[in-house]
Amino acid sequence: MREIHHFIDGASFTGTSGRFGDVMNPNTGEVQARVQLATEAEMDRAVQAAQTAFEGWSSTNPQRRARVMFEFKRLVEANMDGLAEMLSAEHGKVIADSKGDIQRGLEVIEFACGIPHVLKGEYTHGAGPGIDVYSMRQPLGVVAGITPFNFPAMIPMWMFGVAIAVGNTFILKPSERDPSVPVRLAELMMEAGAPAGVLNVVHGDKVAVDSILTHPLVHAISFVGSSDIAHYVYQTGAANHKRVQAMGGAKNHGIVLPDADMDQVIKDLSGAAYGSAGERCMALPVVVPVGKKTADELRERMVAEIPTMRVGISTDAGAHYGPVVTAQHKARVEAWIETGVQEGAELVVDGRGFNLQGHEKGYFIGPSLFDHVTPDMSAYQEEIFGPVLQIVRAASFEEALSLPSKHQYGNGVAIFTQNGRAARDFAARVNVGMVGINVPIPVPVAYHTFGGWKRSAFGDTNQHGMEGVKFWTKVKTITARWPDSDLEHADSSFVIPTMG
Repeated sequence: MREIHHFIDGASFTGTSGRFGDVMNPNTGEVQARVQLATEAEMDRAVQAAQTAFEGWSSTNPQRRARVMFEFKRLVEANMDGLAEMLSAEHGKVIADSKGDIQRGLEVIEFACGIPHVLKGEYTHGAGPGIDVYSMRQPLGVVAGITPFNFPAMIPMWMFGVAIAVGNTFILKPSERDPSVPVRLAELMMEAGAPAGVLNVVHGDKVAVDSILTHPLVHAISFVGSSDIAHYVYQTGAANHKRVQAMGGAKNHGIVLPDADMDQVIKDLSGAAYGSAGERCMALPVVVPVGKKTADELRERMVAEIPTMRVGISTDAGAHYGPVVTAQHKARVEAWIETGVQEGAELVVDGRGFNLQGHEKGYFIGPSLFDHVTPDMSAYQEEIFGPVLQIVRAASFEEALSLPSKHQYGNGVAIFTQNGRAARDFAARVNVGMVGINVPIPVPVAYHTFGGWKRSAFGDTNQHGMEGVKFWTKVKTITARWPDSDLEHADSSFVIPTMG
């Protein structure tokens, strides 16, 4: 049985905990490897390696750090096919989707390549008589990221790309369900010229997470996962005097106004709701058509569209999506479908019981479609995280606007319309962190920032872009005076300084 080890201080590290997690092949339902689960002592070993590397890395000038990022980007691009195959084998998403996962992470690395520019501080000449004031951004020290299974390349690169570029050293605790790609990324970072200890990968469960949250040398933590765990990470990290950003769950809505281009809506909904088997925090699992005519047409056309979707193994170039990640997750999604039925929603298309010939033990779920879902249903209120689309009918624009605004999650939302005034009004008023206008998955580009509202995010700072730079650095402000005469050494030193 293949074993997946930690990556500490620039090399593979074999732990001694004796604890392992199974890494499944979602296409076959078979165990393909086992991953080591770290002890607190093994996590400390990684933190100490990062602490040792910090002094040299943080004092390396930003341009040299940027050159490492440039080379890392080149190496990832050169290894794109192998990384995508590795990712798909453990996660289950199709190869094209895995390449998109990697590419969206690389876009943040591209932003990090410009770190010398974004690290420039502020300067005021002559703030007072002979006084200048300036600021600088400095790295925090050892920082950490705890990442989910659904984007094993993109989200780690979102975190460590900016964190390392600004001068920190990094501990990555990836999901134990698909851990191979994060290890390979750390190897490529070393090949790119980063010193040993700058990027470490430690696998584990709650023991590893709690070790990060309480370790005195870890200064900041970025997390992506479920909202309950995000809340726990935020509370525990903050209680241990750490800077924390913790991104949680989502229930993104797509509002369809009567004037929307329905051809485009159906195309966008199909990909946003069912792509990657719905295992995206920015998926679009709820569609809100405004008016009965709009709802009836959308339902009819989605019922016709669903049979054209191809569910297949992750290496099937013609498949639209592959299996979900584990048997447990498959059971969870199917349980939520049953809950929707029991709560009175109309199950128009039932994806349960889907079997792929030759892969009967794989974790496949066909696309499901609900209609007449209402806000009081728990199947609407909670995140399903599978290939399930729910139609929630709204009688008016105001009712449609209120649904995502009142929902416990506030990650993303989209509106489909040809009316610019309605779109502008919606974008300004909706109580959600990221808005798409005729864009079904409104993930911002890397030089902007990613983050939701309400129970979708805990903390005050978003991921990547300039928000990421702010999160991974601290500001130091210097007020300088160079007296050139004894006359300036007067009794005014006993008075609070002013610039008047």
